[in-house]
Amino acid sequence: MFGKRRKAFLVSAALVGGALLMTACQDTEDGAAPSASATDVPAADVSGADAAGADASKGADKGADQGADKGSDAKDGGSAEGSGADAGDGTKVPVQQACGANDISWSTRSESQAGGYILIMAKAKQGITCILPAALPTVAFGSDGTEAGPAEQSVGDAVTLSGATTAYAGVNPKTTNTDGGKELDSIIVGVGNEDPDPVSLEVGTITVDKPVVTNWHTAPADAVPSA
Repeated sequence: MFGKRRKAFLVSAALVGGALLMTACQDTEDGAAPSASATDVPAADVSGADAAGADASKGADKGADQGADKGSDAKDGGSAEGSGADAGDGTKVPVQQACGANDISWSTRSESQAGGYILIMAKAKQGITCILPAALPTVAFGSDGTEAGPAEQSVGDAVTLSGATTAYAGVNPKTTNTDGGKELDSIIVGVGNEDPDPVSLEVGTITVDKPVVTNWHTAPADAVPSA
């Protein structure tokens, strides 16, 4: 009786032991699977992905830097190629044009000094900057084009007209002591003999005989003509 029970116990123990062994194997296999999936991406692949990302970032940064450099070059080139004359050191200076009669707002008034003369006043039109050359104004009278000679022995300085700056020249229409002369009421003024657009200025009735004109001056007191 005791022998049968011992045999049954041994069989039961064998069955239990086998079941435990199978469970342990199963647990080992089940536990290995997560470990394998966690390391599914090799280290070499991860570093390669990082390297590719780094290369892409460097390429973007390089492209941005090149674009900025080109933009800077274009800006610098634009400023270097601005309008003006070359000053000799790589910089530009504004170029000022010579005045023509059509660049100027003209006016006249009669003065009593020095036996009487006509004061010509010249201002640049709005937005214009120009230079009156160091030469006599061209002043002509009548249909025959009689021109005024120099009232000064030397040529004066050039005058830059801009804004409120005014240039003055004085005209003495009659320098003789005789009763002769032409009766006129206007004068023709140009900036030099080659001015293509001289202007006619009303001056009232004047007698013209061997007229003279001063250089351009920046003060009216300096533009009083003498025979």
